[in-house]
Amino acid sequence: MEALRLILLYLHLIGFALLLGGGIAQYVTGRLRINPAMLWGAGIQVVTGLALSAPLRDGHEPAPAKLITKALIGVAIFVMVFFSRKRDSVNRGHFLAIIGLTLVNAAVAVFWR
Repeated sequence: MEALRLILLYLHLIGFALLLGGGIAQYVTGRLRINPAMLWGAGIQVVTGLALSAPLRDGHEPAPAKLITKALIGVAIFVMVFFSRKRDSVNRGHFLAIIGLTLVNAAVAVFWR
């Protein structure tokens, strides 16, 4: 089971990299829109996050409050990305909220023990 957990964690990190990297790449270009990397990253984050929340750790499950918090933030990010994916331009505040929530979700994962 540890190998499965590590594979899921690896995929979860790839999703984070796609979401944050895609967002920063778009921000640097000056054209704020949702690119495919951001959409795939948000989807991967939600799916692997749900799989990681399954009790695979033999007694080392995180607190339910942490899981709920991360799930709500992850779903919010996915919704914000999914429903804005076909627009030619996204509002600056909306775009920065996606990046900010992505960083907050990572902070919750790292600092909440």
